[in-house]
Amino acid sequence: MKKNFGFTLIELMIVVAIIAIIAAIAIPNLLRSRMQTNEASAISNLRAINGAETAFHSANSRYTNVWTDMTTPASGPPFLDGDWTLVKSGYNFTLAGDNVNAYTATADPSLMGTTGNRGFFTDESGVIRFELAAAATIASDPIGTVVP
Repeated sequence: MKKNFGFTLIELMIVVAIIAIIAAIAIPNLLRSRMQTNEASAISNLRAINGAETAFHSANSRYTNVWTDMTTPASGPPFLDGDWTLVKSGYNFTLAGDNVNAYTATADPSLMGTTGNRGFFTDESGVIRFELAAAATIASDPIGTVVP
């Protein structure tokens, strides 16, 4: 009698089922960690914008609401590197203000719930604020506060 080597259909189905269970557990954690990384990157970028606006104000006695003023100034090195009109780590950044005494910067997920769950806001005060599942405003809670 000849002995067959290999796996039976039942054994293969069990292996596939185990792999499917492991994937069902791992994939949501991977997506959640990517969103947390994107949000941390957005906060870090807003801190960089605050620093760049402060430096720009020191050099020009005014704030700016134009990305090109920050990335390609008329003289001296840039205050920020890169193209801020593009999506960065899943977030869209906008810069606004009166171009003299105040500025606002926001970071909103390009796909809410997929690239991030929170919108962020900052202004000349330097306080970074957040809003869950929406765009943040001046009335939003500062980062670090506990929301019930």
